Amino acid sequence: MTEEHRNRKEEYIISHCSPEDPVLAELNRQTHLKMLNPKMLSGHYQGKILEIISHMISPSKILEIGTYTGYSAICLAKGLCDNGVLHTIDINDEIRDFAASFIRKAGLDEKIIMHTGNALDIIPSIAGPFDLVFIDGEKSEYQKYYELVFPEVRKGGIIIADNVLWDEKVYKAEYRNDEYTGYIDKFNKMVSKDARVETLLLQVRDGIMLIRKK
Repeated sequence: MTEEHRNRKEEYIISHCSPEDPVLAELNRQTHLKMLNPKMLSGHYQGKILEIISHMISPSKILEIGTYTGYSAICLAKGLCDNGVLHTIDINDEIRDFAASFIRKAGLDEKIIMHTGNALDIIPSIAGPFDLVFIDGEKSEYQKYYELVFPEVRKGGIIIADNVLWDEKVYKAEYRNDEYTGYIDKFNKMVSKDARVETLLLQVRDGIMLIRKK
């Protein structure tokens, strides 16, 4: 598929999705204007997928590992049940206020609890059970995040892992010795062999792994 065809395909897909929420659209713009690595933002298409999955589950408790500027947290929190809560963790305290300001604009500051620090230290302090977990933190720690959260995910609960295609490198031989590609590939293989779960790898943006606890 040529670049032109890819762009036309993406434009067609986006044009047939619900419009981006105005607060999220502004968050998208401001992230690209003011933040380093804006490609870390989920964006309209992936964000809408996360939002609809959350609505389908209607979770009472969500755990997100990797807040960045808050886009995915807002999308996921839209599907919470009336008394639901989302805990989101990020190690970068310099962008906390930026993310918090948009969470307030979205009217979700009472549903989203922000934690700042190392997720491996914070996760054990947040009581489950979790209906939905979104893993989008430090790629070298994906397996550790999974092992920590798994006992706290309810039966039938969903874990979503982002970036599991790692810029299409995971299946290319020339990246076999790349450190971070290795982390993601090992995570994918570990999860796919875990008899306790069902998995589905979606070719959405940089790859999303859906994991359902049996």
